[in-house]
Amino acid sequence: MEEKTISGIEEFFVKASGAVWSEPLLILLLGGGAFFMFYSRFLPFRYFKHAVNVLRGKYDDPNDPGQISHFEALSGAIAATVGMGNISGVALAIVAGGPGAIFWMWISACFGIATKFFTCTLAVMYRGKDSEGTIQGGPMYVIMEGLGKKWKALAVFFAVAGTLGATPVFQANQMVAAFKDVALPHLANAKSTFGVDLAIGIVLAILVALVILGGIQRIGSVASKMVPAMVILYVVSVSAILILNITEIIPSFVLIIKDAFSAKAALGGALGAIIIEGAKRAAFSNEAGIGTAPMMHGAAKTDEPVREGLVAMLGPVIDTLLICTMTGLCIIITDSWQLDESNGITLTAKAFGESLPGIGPWILVVCVMVFAITTVFGLAYYAVKCFSFLVGPKIGYYFNYWYVFLVIVGSVASLDVVVNFVFVAYGLMSIPTMISALALSPKALKAAKSYFKRYEAGEMPMHK
Repeated sequence: MEEKTISGIEEFFVKASGAVWSEPLLILLLGGGAFFMFYSRFLPFRYFKHAVNVLRGKYDDPNDPGQISHFEALSGAIAATVGMGNISGVALAIVAGGPGAIFWMWISACFGIATKFFTCTLAVMYRGKDSEGTIQGGPMYVIMEGLGKKWKALAVFFAVAGTLGATPVFQANQMVAAFKDVALPHLANAKSTFGVDLAIGIVLAILVALVILGGIQRIGSVASKMVPAMVILYVVSVSAILILNITEIIPSFVLIIKDAFSAKAALGGALGAIIIEGAKRAAFSNEAGIGTAPMMHGAAKTDEPVREGLVAMLGPVIDTLLICTMTGLCIIITDSWQLDESNGITLTAKAFGESLPGIGPWILVVCVMVFAITTVFGLAYYAVKCFSFLVGPKIGYYFNYWYVFLVIVGSVASLDVVVNFVFVAYGLMSIPTMISALALSPKALKAAKSYFKRYEAGEMPMHK
């Protein structure tokens, strides 16, 4: 009876995910991103150097409104994106959609750069205040402050979906799997590891509680220290694997591009399904258009909304075009994706172990644990902010304790249920996010033109 119940739940969320992530949503995300790109005539793309300078704090003013610095905002946002979506999610995308799914992740990421610029610029332009008078940003405030209170139902819709979608269950699930694969390989064929999974989950929950109960300042501070170090370690490790297999790099790129249009991959060989798989995984990876990143960037200390849009657009470059591509190449080069394995982190671990015997899986597990736990920190901020929008910050704070409990739940949950549940929620979150961003895009573009005109005229002296 229990097995049928679990099977029924899995089937429900698989169908729900397929229904949400269908052509209309794909058109909204990719079409919306393409619109932002061409509508702005690639304007933000011309200022990547300036974006890096803003990120480095060259224009920081401690007296500006907000709670965290540009660097902490991007670190916090990346903490919630450079995680399992980039390591496990890429492997699952290749298994489900073939190597060609990576190509559509690239396309989605390019559009995502423009989307991040617009949504995060708007997140600062239309910041609101909660019931305690604290400045807040995010799609729900963009809707309320930018579109007006008559659109409150759309804001509430986002907040409800965000409360459900910003969950730690996937990260907790994959952290447990990564730790067991490397540190406890003798359990690979065990009938049940519930006790071990639960013990690891409890330890993770304690670590999460120590950070998220300190609020956005502690999350931003911890993320700004942990994320850069782990990104460097991961990039260096994957670079070593690629160098050891250097003759396979070009053929792998060829395979990705060829497979992207061959429609001979999984999912029944449907090209549209491959595109959807790539776009879905890219959205899970960089969150462009989903609406989570604007909540983090909306807390940045700045009185220039365009600056935060510039910083935010660096996110898809780092987490999708860099990290996801490197992970994908590693898996394709080592042929790990052709193994009969549905666990994404296990596939990636096999790729690391094959090229870097002994040390490879341990490097991966360290990166996975740090990436995933910092993702859990960032998602906690998003979930609490969404819930607080619905019930007020005083009551909303207590959601942290429920969130910590969900870490334990995720450590023993079914992977299929977890992944598809998150996909459903993320898909629903993107609807109000993209509708409000598209509706207010003329305001964002007007602000961008004004900002860059002043910048080119030398009217923006550096503070440092």
